[in-house]
Amino acid sequence: MTETYYDPADLAKFHEIGEHAPELAKKFFDWYGAVFDDGALSAREKSLIALGVAFAVQCPYCIDAYTQDALSKGCDPEQLTEVTHVASAIKGGAALVHGVQMKSVVRKLGM
Repeated sequence: MTETYYDPADLAKFHEIGEHAPELAKKFFDWYGAVFDDGALSAREKSLIALGVAFAVQCPYCIDAYTQDALSKGCDPEQLTEVTHVASAIKGGAALVHGVQMKSVVRKLGM
C-alpha cells in the first residue's frame, strides 16, 4: 500500500473533529448542512461549486467528498471535468493578473 500525507480514511473521521469542542462542532456541522440544502441554487449546483472550490483550495478530502456527492446527484464525468477546467482557469487567471503588480513595480523603478 502506498502511503500518502493525506490518508483517505481520515475523511470518514471528520466528525471526530468535535471531540474536544462539541458545541462548536455542532454549530459548524448544522450550518454546513444547511448551506448545502436546496435554496436559490440546487443541492446539485452547490455540489459542483464545492468541487470547483475544492480544486482551487487543493483539498484532497473535499475533492473526494464532492466528486462522490456530485456523482450521486446525477452529474457525469464530463461535467466534473468541466468544473476542473473552470477552477483551473480562475486560479490561473488570479495568478496571472498579479503580474499587473509586478509591472507597476517595474515602472516605478523606471526599468
